[in-house]
Amino acid sequence: MKKFFENNYKNLIICFSVLVVAILGSIFVNIGMDWYNNLVVPKQWIPNFVIPIVWTIVYILFAIVLSLLSKGNLLSIKSIYLCAINGALNVLWCLVFFTLNQLLLGNIIIILNAFFGVLLLISLNKTNKIYVNILWIYVLWLFIATSFNLALWILN
Repeated sequence: MKKFFENNYKNLIICFSVLVVAILGSIFVNIGMDWYNNLVVPKQWIPNFVIPIVWTIVYILFAIVLSLLSKGNLLSIKSIYLCAINGALNVLWCLVFFTLNQLLLGNIIIILNAFFGVLLLISLNKTNKIYVNILWIYVLWLFIATSFNLALWILN
């Protein structure tokens, strides 16, 4: 019975942490949408309505995969730290890019975020390859977002 509560407690913390990252990021993005809507954007780009859908999918997948890894006691301290760093960088990027309107600093942060995303996948690769393959969507999306950020910096 103790193990049941222990695992549920860990899963609750994981899901809550992912939710906090998603909510804070969304708040900072919404604050800066007027500024963002006035930027020159690449003509061949993903429609704006797709972006929050993809981020929602990424956050849901993160919560599920991390919960499953936690349930099997497969999350190392290093992986937990890397998850925290990725979450913090996600929120920081939303703050810097959208709320503070800093394109260059936003690019630096998102490049760091992509780097730490790759480190997270490398760390998790030692646990369960199926779960890691699911989380590749996160890193791929960060690479796409990084290319878009660089384009915005160049165009504006």
